[in-house]
Amino acid sequence: MRHSKNILKFPSLLIFLLTGIIAFSQTNKQANLEARRQELRLEIQKISQLQAENKSKQKSQLSLIQEFNYKISVINNLIKLTNQQANLLTRDINDNQKRITGLRKELENLKKDYAGMVVKSYKNKNQQSRIMFLLSSEDFKQAYKRLQYIKQYSNHQKEQGETIKAKTIELQEVNKNLQKQKNDKQNLIAENRELQKSLEKERLEHQGVINAINKNLSLYTAQIREKQREADRIDREIENIIKAAIASSNKKAGTTATTGSSSSFALTAEEKVLAASFVSNKGKLPWPVEKGYVTLGFGTQPSSIDRSISIKSNGVRIATEKGAKARAVFNGEVSRIVLIKNANPVVMIRHGNYITAYKNLSKVYVKEGDKVTTKQTIGEVFTNPSDGETVLSFIIFKDAQPENPASWIFKM
Repeated sequence: MRHSKNILKFPSLLIFLLTGIIAFSQTNKQANLEARRQELRLEIQKISQLQAENKSKQKSQLSLIQEFNYKISVINNLIKLTNQQANLLTRDINDNQKRITGLRKELENLKKDYAGMVVKSYKNKNQQSRIMFLLSSEDFKQAYKRLQYIKQYSNHQKEQGETIKAKTIELQEVNKNLQKQKNDKQNLIAENRELQKSLEKERLEHQGVINAINKNLSLYTAQIREKQREADRIDREIENIIKAAIASSNKKAGTTATTGSSSSFALTAEEKVLAASFVSNKGKLPWPVEKGYVTLGFGTQPSSIDRSISIKSNGVRIATEKGAKARAVFNGEVSRIVLIKNANPVVMIRHGNYITAYKNLSKVYVKEGDKVTTKQTIGEVFTNPSDGETVLSFIIFKDAQPENPASWIFKM
């Protein structure tokens, strides 16, 4: 009999454990979504702040389009995320409502059983006292059994009372949690409405700029192509410098003759340690500017003005505030200060066989051979006097091969 009761208890225990695991998983997912939501809200705040600071400046239409595209993208991501949170809360609310129904039924049955026990106990007291119940036993063994029964019945009654109290508290907690979830959901819905309004406003302004550009599209496409040619010219110069440095390191180490290749740096023991340390911090490196947002990502992408034009980017472009300081993303050595005709200075920092390049500086605070540390200021980002644009171009190379900075920089 006891064995069969244990068998019946097992599925209930299994359901309880599974419910707990699912609840934990959903809570964990909700916490991750909330953390990401706060990040996106801060991102929008950051963009809006920089836009407000630069509002008085006459920005180029191309710069405005980049800003609008990025901000619209972030708002869209935030809307999708709040929808995910609201949907998850709906599931949580439904689960808790089912749980409340189950708890109420359970509590009702417990109270009914307890009431029956109280009535039975009262009747027993009236019909026959406990002492008489014991004294009427046929022998000591029966008296002992009756005493044990009285004790067990009394304990069971007490346990039943405690169970009712615990279930009542549990029900109150679930109700409290349910109310919080409902409030959270309403707040998310309200936030989503505001985001939709903000998105519509940004889209209207974006369309206004697009309409203005379309009136003289050939002029803007010419500007885009010219900017791309200029960027390609600087990038080629940087790549040539890196290739020359690689060849020099191999010649110095005497490895070119043995390997027949000079596509990667020949590293000293110290440089190997630095490179390994740089790699171990992948995804955790600080931003090369304190404040800013990415207006152009890594890789080849169609132009937002004319999709027939491809924009190639070896790194990322980060819009920042006037007077912003560029800073080293990791410990290293300044390998070159690149001065190119009709272009702003570029600082290159070596981290073993990795190189970080900081383009479009107006001032440089370091010199070749300097040892720099993480977050050390290395220069000031150039502000274009004609449109007030302050943009840092940032590249990460592994040997001479550019890598996506978004994979290296923390939350880029």
